Amino acid sequence: MAGSEAKNSGSKQSGAKKKEVKKETGLGLTNRKADNFGEWYSEVVVNSEMIEYYDISGCYILRPWAMAIWEIMQGFFDPEIKKMKIKNCYFPLFVSPGVLEKEKEHVEGFAPEVAWVTKSGKTDLEIPIAIRPTSETVMYPYYSKWIRGHRDLPLKLNQWCNVVRWEFSNPTPFIRSREFLWQEGHTAFATKEEADAEVLEILELYRRIYEEFLAIPVIKGKKSEMEKFAGGLYTTSVEAFIPNTGRGVQGATSHCLGQNFAKMFEINFENEKGEKAMVWQNSWAYSTRTIGVMVMVHGDDKGLVLPPKVASVQVIVIPVPYKDANTQGIFDACTATVNTLCEAGIRAESDFRDNYSPGWKYSHWEMKGVPLRIEIGPKDLANKQARAVRRDNGAKIDIANDNLVDEVKKLLDTVQQNLFDVAKQKRDECIEVVHTWDEFVQALNQRKMILAPWCDEEAVEADVKARTKGEMGAAKTLCSPFDQPELPEGTKCFASEKPAKKWSYWGRSY
Repeated sequence: MAGSEAKNSGSKQSGAKKKEVKKETGLGLTNRKADNFGEWYSEVVVNSEMIEYYDISGCYILRPWAMAIWEIMQGFFDPEIKKMKIKNCYFPLFVSPGVLEKEKEHVEGFAPEVAWVTKSGKTDLEIPIAIRPTSETVMYPYYSKWIRGHRDLPLKLNQWCNVVRWEFSNPTPFIRSREFLWQEGHTAFATKEEADAEVLEILELYRRIYEEFLAIPVIKGKKSEMEKFAGGLYTTSVEAFIPNTGRGVQGATSHCLGQNFAKMFEINFENEKGEKAMVWQNSWAYSTRTIGVMVMVHGDDKGLVLPPKVASVQVIVIPVPYKDANTQGIFDACTATVNTLCEAGIRAESDFRDNYSPGWKYSHWEMKGVPLRIEIGPKDLANKQARAVRRDNGAKIDIANDNLVDEVKKLLDTVQQNLFDVAKQKRDECIEVVHTWDEFVQALNQRKMILAPWCDEEAVEADVKARTKGEMGAAKTLCSPFDQPELPEGTKCFASEKPAKKWSYWGRSY
């Protein structure tokens, strides 16, 4: 943590060192979220101590402040999938080219992003080895070995791992990196009905991660044929939106793979009638991208804003001793406050560093996004109270020591809900319903998330992409929402003027 080395320095140079550390810390952001979003985002993820840049482009060090958020989400998701009788496993990072290239359509979708190992020391490998961009082709040869009869089904596995996707032009921490962490579930069933049911069950867990934990509103829907998972039957997703950039974000995906991979990898079983049949398969994943979406949606000009449910420190307690105050009494009150909150299951810490002023500490923990700050000064000590300051809106509340736990719990719940409500209001203000091409172009230029009637034809989507290509990037379908508005008879597609078949969300995306 910034300044810890100064605290531990007992040498005569400690004063100089303190000053030097303070100067290096550079508290406060030099870019505003509304003025230069990209630079603001880069500053926030580094200054809040979530990531550190690495010497290989597109690769980032996830520091404990970010890793803790990932672990909290994992702590929710892993028990939920275990309730669904999904078991964790681990498959190797390396893929042989023969296996990778077996499913042509799938490998074409990932080909530009595959990284290859070509040497061992100074010796060229006889056959290059790929590093997994995703694990369908790694896992499914073994599914064909393990699945023989209907009693071997369903086979439901998940792994928590890293993947590598190399080819892209604009790396962005969390959002688009060359290596990232994720979970990937791979399941096989005897029937399509079972597969279809699981796709939606998993998608609902993804909605809960975004809405209940990260306080980000998402839309559940189905991807277009052009945007679906390469080699799959259909793809469902939860879609988020970043109002500041006018870009959609694919939050997480749950795919029904159909029988395509079963055919390629000969994953067959003998059904109850003694007939040979092919399995139905799903794959589904969410990644550390979730953390980037959270930073983009909630962060402000003071830095990170963490929803209480995912904050590794929910409450930071700061002593505010004035001159001639009972400093030890204030410190003791801070320690007692932290102990009381921790015993009640609230993640609380204190900041007793003596080389920083209370004001500096306020800014530091605001930068790190801690949901609630508690200040204890001489007046609070005398009045047997603590002052709580909310990170989301800066509101200050005095809390009597006797009511501390209940009031803090209530405040954390309020902050969590408020972050979601504010994010939803901002997102909803960016949704524009259009019916014609001219309205579509105007809304796109205004950085809107566009809901439009569509004929659901691939050629028309390809044409929309081609016609909107520019410096900002082309528009594409984000998803067709499951919650479909009414489509009056005779409604025409906004882009082709053919009869519309459904409503779809469109926009630019990350």
